[in-house]
Amino acid sequence: MPRPSKGARVYERKRKDREPVWVIRDGAFEKQTGARNRVEAETALAQYINGRGLPGSASAPEDMRVGLALSIYGEEHAIHCADPARIGFAIDALDPFWGDLRVSDVKGATCRRYMKWRARSDGTMRRELGVLQASLNYCEREGHLTSAPTVTLPEKPAAKERWLTRTEVYWMLRASRRLRIDGKHLRKFIIAGRYTGTRKTALLNLSIDMPSVSHGWVDTESGIMYRIGSAARRSKKKQPTARLPRPFLSYIRRWKAAGCRWVIETNEGNRVANVRNGWANCVKIAEEMAAAAAEKARDPALAIDLTGVTPHVMRHTAITWAMQSGADHWDVSGFFGVSLKTLEEVYGHHHPDHQGSAVRAMERRSR
Repeated sequence: MPRPSKGARVYERKRKDREPVWVIRDGAFEKQTGARNRVEAETALAQYINGRGLPGSASAPEDMRVGLALSIYGEEHAIHCADPARIGFAIDALDPFWGDLRVSDVKGATCRRYMKWRARSDGTMRRELGVLQASLNYCEREGHLTSAPTVTLPEKPAAKERWLTRTEVYWMLRASRRLRIDGKHLRKFIIAGRYTGTRKTALLNLSIDMPSVSHGWVDTESGIMYRIGSAARRSKKKQPTARLPRPFLSYIRRWKAAGCRWVIETNEGNRVANVRNGWANCVKIAEEMAAAAAEKARDPALAIDLTGVTPHVMRHTAITWAMQSGADHWDVSGFFGVSLKTLEEVYGHHHPDHQGSAVRAMERRSR
């Protein structure tokens, strides 16, 4: 016999290594109140009961706490996003400062106080405040909030333009041969990144001739790379299907003939979860090898500096090399999954014909 419903009520949920939260539970429905004590929680419960199911029950900005807006966004929307964990991290960072404030307190001055209090890079704070804006917009769109204020964001950081020269890639490949455990798969990661410019996570998930709905794969017969599974959730980061360059396709076919199932795999034949440690060791060895060569040749110019270079640099490298070789902008955009706007702003100056018509006009003799 089913238990009778207890009706809408509040209770304090304990959380490991985090402050407890007051939650409204109504049958199977549950939502956080954003309250810090029972009195505030009971007030939120009364508002919930009075407004439940009624049209026009959205709260005014001065009547809703930011913590509640973040909770609603996290519970109703973030779980359906491609990367809910990233949104969760942002909410955890926002809540200590914003949780007790009213939505009406979201102003330029408050946002600037948050930036000063948070004291992180502009890029990090911009992403976090972007989640705050998305939360407020969602609450307005879904009828929880009458209007959403505008969140002031820090300046957008300049795009990173670091890419590897062919000499630096040469030393990285040589250094990978000196690694004991990570060498084999890191060498493959560098080669695959150089030829495809695929983002790290998608690259590590590529299988060989194993079609999948959950991860990408390479078809060695047709020479086509599917960067994402057919049923995988799409995100704003484009991961288009692409034809493989012949040299890289030859690599893939040799790796398959050797028994490999994944483009990047361990010596035991398992998919590689991350290349962070191997990459760091490879960078260190590459710099040491280049420095030794420079000292032997008595030519300091032969040394390389890979400070701050991360695995993502392989994507920048592939796109930059394609532009330097004079590839068509539209083809580069489609192959790498980068917008034409970003391509022009970040990589355009690498193209041999960049500003070409203007230069030719200035060089032309006036009649």
